[in-house]
Amino acid sequence: MGCRYEVELGVKRRNDLAQPRQSARFDMSYRPYDSDTLGTFAEGIANFLGTARYLVYQSVFCTVWILHNSFAPRDLQFDPWDRGLVLLTLILSLQASYAAPLILLAQSRQERRDRVQSENDRTVAERTQNDTEFLAREIAGVRLALADVVTNEELSGQLDDLAKSLKKLNKKVDALAGSRPDP
Repeated sequence: MGCRYEVELGVKRRNDLAQPRQSARFDMSYRPYDSDTLGTFAEGIANFLGTARYLVYQSVFCTVWILHNSFAPRDLQFDPWDRGLVLLTLILSLQASYAAPLILLAQSRQERRDRVQSENDRTVAERTQNDTEFLAREIAGVRLALADVVTNEELSGQLDDLAKSLKKLNKKVDALAGSRPDP
């Protein structure tokens, strides 16, 4: 009864057997590391592994290793040639086993960045297209409105015609007024 009261209030008890415990070992979302830091580190390693400088360093390292273990006195050799340079093979295998996942991690991070960038580009392109279509409609509307506007030449021609018509009308009015007797 006391346990139910505490659960109803939102208080979790450790010895409440009605609720399963969440274990960090089985929770797939549990991450004891910062994935961004690891991803940045992986990208740095992948970028270095893809350079000519790395190839030169590794070639020099392997050459010095082989030369030392082939020509040095027997008591100074730590990975003798006659045993097949086992330690060098192990080191290169270990380096390859770590390099491949780090490179894949860096590639997946780059793919995510590229996907986000392409979505942003698509959004910007869509917005630009919508803005361009809107401006094209506005320009068409302005052109139609300007087609209906009377120009100065048309207006002055119409005013001249109106002035001529008024002069004719005034002459007719004067002629009619002169032929009629004044009251």
